[in-house]
Amino acid sequence: MALSGVLPWHQSKWQQLCRLAETGRMPHALLFSGAHGVGKQSLAEALIARTLCTASTEQACGQCRSCQLLASGYHPDLQRISPEEGKRQIRIDTIREVNRFVSQTAQQGGHRVIVISPAEAMNVAASNALLKSLEEPGDKTLFILLADVPSRVLPTIRSRCQQWPLPSVALEDCLDWLTEQLASADEARFWWQVSGGRPLMAVELAAPEARALRHQLHDCFEQLVRGSEPVAEAARLDRQAIDAILWYGITWLEDLIKLGLSGTSTSLRNPDLLPLYRQAVKNARVRDWFKLLDYAREQRRLLAVGSNPNPQLVLEAWLVRWSALLRS
Repeated sequence: MALSGVLPWHQSKWQQLCRLAETGRMPHALLFSGAHGVGKQSLAEALIARTLCTASTEQACGQCRSCQLLASGYHPDLQRISPEEGKRQIRIDTIREVNRFVSQTAQQGGHRVIVISPAEAMNVAASNALLKSLEEPGDKTLFILLADVPSRVLPTIRSRCQQWPLPSVALEDCLDWLTEQLASADEARFWWQVSGGRPLMAVELAAPEARALRHQLHDCFEQLVRGSEPVAEAARLDRQAIDAILWYGITWLEDLIKLGLSGTSTSLRNPDLLPLYRQAVKNARVRDWFKLLDYAREQRRLLAVGSNPNPQLVLEAWLVRWSALLRS
């Protein structure tokens, strides 16, 4: 039976989590990892609710005092940790608050739950400060860590958590859900393909604003193929959307490389861009696209950790490199 709050493609994972809880084998720390858009947060929220509920069986009852507190937006036995507003890192002072929280008794007499998201945002000092609490969490304490890129979480943290990787989702496992969200099976298939098998991201990409950005980028690269000035094209783009812009560029580069290596278009994530790809493949060698792909990934990583303060310069430098390859 499908459970409310648990996405269809995570039903089997949910059943595994329930069995662990029912048999007293639930670890004190879980690391849910997977690309943005696979539904990590939804699975975590269902587990948080079930763990804090005082009357739950397979899912939180929604009626007990603990469930009502959770629904109100504040539960005294739940602590959520994320970067402060305007910051990209979770710092040591925040983790010290976690350590104090863990040393206290649960106010509702049940579990204490600590959620850290994204776990890779913890800097080294914060990660090291968390180790003692992960090693000696006390009874009825559950840590839930969420990470898009688990390799960026310190190995000492990862080794103290039970790993729950959440891979990309097969179309047949999410087609009905996506069709309901997007009101069309064709739309569902297209945006699932563009997202790389991440259903929640597919819904995000299909939203009007995201569609408009994708269309603008498509036009931008068509202009670059025709010889437009890359710095001028960069000025037309919204630098506040640089993460999404680089993400699109990375997926398009991956498509280009696939097409350049295989010569076939069967596995492309963006089949509607095939004419643009074919023009680009004519103008540069595959190894040059690999270099540009490495550059784009590194710039996105630096922006994620706050190491590059000028997104406009990143956009300009990135489009200059694209343009140079398109004209070579």
